[in-house]
Amino acid sequence: MKIEIWSDVMCPFCYIGKNNFEQALEQLPFKDEVEVEWKSFQLDPTLDPLKPQNTIEYFKEKKGFPAEQAAQMIGQVAQMGKGSGIDFDFEKALIINTFNAHKLLHLAKKYGKANEMEEALFKAHFTDGKNVGDIEELISLADHLGIDKDEAKQALVSDEFDYEINQDIQEAKNNGISSVPFFVLNGKYAVSGAQPAEVFADALQQTYKETVSPFKDLSQEELHVIRITAVFKF
Repeated sequence: MKIEIWSDVMCPFCYIGKNNFEQALEQLPFKDEVEVEWKSFQLDPTLDPLKPQNTIEYFKEKKGFPAEQAAQMIGQVAQMGKGSGIDFDFEKALIINTFNAHKLLHLAKKYGKANEMEEALFKAHFTDGKNVGDIEELISLADHLGIDKDEAKQALVSDEFDYEINQDIQEAKNNGISSVPFFVLNGKYAVSGAQPAEVFADALQQTYKETVSPFKDLSQEELHVIRITAVFKF
């Protein structure tokens, strides 16, 4: 069963959603049958990749929120994060253009390490106060996950993964996805937002029951016939 997740590194609800989704999946007997694919999305592609801002500044200047209101909102999200096991440190978090971070995510995907990279990027941004737009910081994250530093640098300074990132973003637009996190469950159902673990569990079980269970006992020949039939239906 395939789960596609559109997400952005600087989205706190994406981090919460990831944790809640993983907590739900861990409880399910078919967890080893689930393939997760992380997709790129940018909440604010207009951000300068060379000029990081702190969170309060960003909400004041970009969103027009008074500092007090911004601080209150951030506090509420931090409290929400604690319920999912995340220690947000918004005072250290640096708001920056995340396109470079998405390059690293796609490089990690090449080695089957996208989930680990997504977690590393979230932690770097929200907990450690790292600049996830900075080339050297990102190379360090790649190295920590066992990805060659020179390959990481090449991916980050080139347009090697630009097409894949833009394709993810365009696919989101084509599907009417305007906010993240956004989860597509085996091409049948969608879950939007940082839902509680029990919501994810229910959605995953329903999707598995409808899209996987009916076909588990079929032979490869029967599955092949079903695939051919599905193709010719279009």
